[in-house]
Amino acid sequence: MMSASLDETVGETVGETVGETASFDPFELQDTVTGDIRDPYPRMADLRRQSAVHFGNIDFTGSDDPEPSLVSEVPVPVSVFGHDEVVSVLRDDRTYSSTVYEGIMGVVMGPTILQMDAPRHKVQRALVSPAFRSRILERWETELVRSVVDDLIDAFAARGRADLVRELNFGFPVQVIARILGLPMVDYPKFQEWTIGLISVASNWDRAMAASEELRVYLTAVIEQRRRQPADDLISDLVVAEIEGERLSDEDILAFLRLLLPAGVETTYRATGNLLFGLLQHPEQLEALRNDRALFPQAFEESLRWEPPVTVILRKTLKDAVLGGVPIPANSDVGLFLGAANRDDRRYADPDTFDMFRQAQQHVGFGFGVHMCLGMHLARMEARVAVNAILDRLDDIRFDPDADDDPHIHGMAFRSPTSLPVCFSPR
Repeated sequence: MMSASLDETVGETVGETVGETASFDPFELQDTVTGDIRDPYPRMADLRRQSAVHFGNIDFTGSDDPEPSLVSEVPVPVSVFGHDEVVSVLRDDRTYSSTVYEGIMGVVMGPTILQMDAPRHKVQRALVSPAFRSRILERWETELVRSVVDDLIDAFAARGRADLVRELNFGFPVQVIARILGLPMVDYPKFQEWTIGLISVASNWDRAMAASEELRVYLTAVIEQRRRQPADDLISDLVVAEIEGERLSDEDILAFLRLLLPAGVETTYRATGNLLFGLLQHPEQLEALRNDRALFPQAFEESLRWEPPVTVILRKTLKDAVLGGVPIPANSDVGLFLGAANRDDRRYADPDTFDMFRQAQQHVGFGFGVHMCLGMHLARMEARVAVNAILDRLDDIRFDPDADDDPHIHGMAFRSPTSLPVCFSPR
């Protein structure tokens, strides 16, 4: 069982490296992280119908680049919008390398599995993946996640209305991840700030580097403590992890933790929000799920197809390639638009509609191939627990017709609702 004294124990030794944390509103920074775009999908669909593979920078506000030449001495960015073409890239890690992330996220996170190719990727992933075994997830679900979600719902259940984004979705994943790592509750707001800082590296270099350094100092102290005195938490598991004589160095652990915080916080909060938005937009589907919770897996997978939390991932060509009939030179940066691939009308009927009853088909909402999202089962479990708690405790939940907000899904690289104002029958 999770130790009841974890917060106290860690707080005594490393919590003081942060000190008393001021209140932090993560939404003041969202546009710089997500991109200020409400609906990129019509533009993506137009581009995909022209060609599944495009060269040159693309303006998603609506204007076209001049027609680029496919032959250039200097490779230009390549964008991939078709489902089959995206899957083809993600299947072929000998041609399309993940090392492109070394110059992007690597500078703030360190050497993570995100930027590794085989064989190093396979070894590192094997060392950290036991932390996400089914048995471990079941323990976290029963001992941790539901209680975190219930505590947050307790704060507004009697009120009869709430904004689920601010009052639930953003709060519970950071608490879950921090408690899985064995980190003190007083520092949760700082983890949120660091998370947003890290992933905003493209728009605010100074903030990202500051977050990276502060996390290095903070987490190095935790890792050193766990080596001296292992506890009942994930960092302690990583410290002792070993496969065929291979162990994780402190730098490996630090890099993985820097990756896990944004992955665990951002992906879950956005995926949960997108699912709730889809269900609230379609009350008949929400009611069907309320009456039959066995429908959750198909509802969640449809949400990932319809609105994946991360819409773009990157690769670099190691050699000349041909994709969708288009020649791509070696050393080209390739952007894979997962959101566009998931709405490819060559594969999905009526792809812009959220329909949890559609025939199940493979999607790329969590990626594909050897780099399939390591934490996807944790995200699925957390979203299921949160949605079940909402349906168990908030009767007649619906969008609040009196709210001033205009709820919608927003962003480019990362997408999720800006708000989810709901009303319900208080108990």
